[in-house]
Amino acid sequence: MTKKQSSSWFKIAIFLVFLLSMALRFWGLGRFNTLVFDEVYYAKFAQNYLTQTPFFDGHPPLGKYIIAIGMWLSSYFPFGQDTVNILTGVARTPWSYRWINALFGAFIPLIIAGIAYQLSYRRSFAFLAALFAACDGIFLVESRYALINQYIVIFGLLAQWLLLLALGNTKKRHKFYLILSGVSFGAAIATKWNGLFFLIGVYLNWIFAWVKQHFAAKDIAIGQRKNLEIGSDYSITYSTTELIKSTSTLTVPQEIREKPLLLPLQKIGQLKIFTVGFYLGIIPLITYGLIWIPHLLQNPKYGLISVHQQILSFHNRLGGNSSSVHPYCAAWYKWPLLTRPIAYFYQRALNVNEPVPNIGPPLPANTGKVIYDVHAMGNPFLWWFSFAAIVLLIFALFIRQIVIPSIEQKRLSFNSSFSIDTGIALYLVLNYAANLLPWVKVNRCVFIYHYMTAVVFAFMALAWLIDKCLRSYHVELCAFGVAVTFLIIIAFIFWMPIYLGLPLSADAYKLRMWFGSWI
Repeated sequence: MTKKQSSSWFKIAIFLVFLLSMALRFWGLGRFNTLVFDEVYYAKFAQNYLTQTPFFDGHPPLGKYIIAIGMWLSSYFPFGQDTVNILTGVARTPWSYRWINALFGAFIPLIIAGIAYQLSYRRSFAFLAALFAACDGIFLVESRYALINQYIVIFGLLAQWLLLLALGNTKKRHKFYLILSGVSFGAAIATKWNGLFFLIGVYLNWIFAWVKQHFAAKDIAIGQRKNLEIGSDYSITYSTTELIKSTSTLTVPQEIREKPLLLPLQKIGQLKIFTVGFYLGIIPLITYGLIWIPHLLQNPKYGLISVHQQILSFHNRLGGNSSSVHPYCAAWYKWPLLTRPIAYFYQRALNVNEPVPNIGPPLPANTGKVIYDVHAMGNPFLWWFSFAAIVLLIFALFIRQIVIPSIEQKRLSFNSSFSIDTGIALYLVLNYAANLLPWVKVNRCVFIYHYMTAVVFAFMALAWLIDKCLRSYHVELCAFGVAVTFLIIIAFIFWMPIYLGLPLSADAYKLRMWFGSWI
């Protein structure tokens, strides 16, 4: 296949993934004519912005601004007006406070594909990363309702993608992308404070690359002296072009061989302290402050400093991380294994022709024959395989950075096709850790959706390893990659009814609740 043909098929494949994401998010969007889960807060807060009603919220305002814009624009739509409720304080359709989230959420797989491609210039890796993101349940659920968690992910990933674009472009576009990246980081933090973790992930990568760059010459000399046969894939990591010239055993993708420039990730260590401080420090801070202005003008009771004190006090009052505080509290170590998802909506009906009961307690178990359930739950096989991929990358990095330097390379017989590119592995592991480990010290009640910012990097880790399997000359590895990919797709289809809130019989519902802790 020629380069032009490969590019065309890649664009078509990514476009199909986007269409899938869009269709699943908009299909039956107004099915439940009520406020689902935290819509009782965020849809009402968004309406408060439209009516200039003062209120207090425990999070920064950007996510509610976006929902409010969607509600305002929806009044001009000639569709989605069939059902109405007054739960936000005025007569509105469920479509009005959900559609803009569905639109934004459909772009998450595309942004992930952009990051994956900039990391490697490998189209197959980018496609798999986008496909896996499109086949996840919790991202689908979060983007079908007036919730704000997806905006942390959208702006945080967008910021990292723009940073990689800045590193890979000319000087003029370099600054332009850096500015946009800083603005996006500020927007992520202005949605929820944990948006800061995306910026911390970049800082960790930059610090590591900067330190590594100072030892690059020594590493090259040692590598040439010992005639290293393993770790040659280090040539497309953070170090210099000399490492690229020394590569002998790595099968470099055609897209990389045809590009004379370094990969964007290689250049992150070249960023100066002033550049990082201004574009990834001051600009996000200014953006964050500016986003608060409309909220503070509408709510003059608290100034910028005092409102942050109130938010901090609010979170401190939420209590410990136990089921006594909230039935769906789940500590951070439960997230990767998907042991405690959240039921956002659960109601029973007598039959599929009966209107879905939107308010009040559910019918008794022996009365309702049809179950409507919306579960904020990831694709189980995608999450489990992704967590295994992250663990494997951590182990591979340990071997590459700790064990191998202490052993004479000639005694090792690893096949280079099994090696892990150190730079990409570090990028994914450091970002995953930056978005997960801060929750270890959090004592308040936390939920599985807080894992969304970390799990996207686990998706990319799995896509990277599956892509390596599919490219392998070993039939067993190739078959494994195909099997895992199809298993993830099949699992997504199997659990789709509880993502979309489709009617299920009691037996069909139990069939999907594999563990008691899922209910």
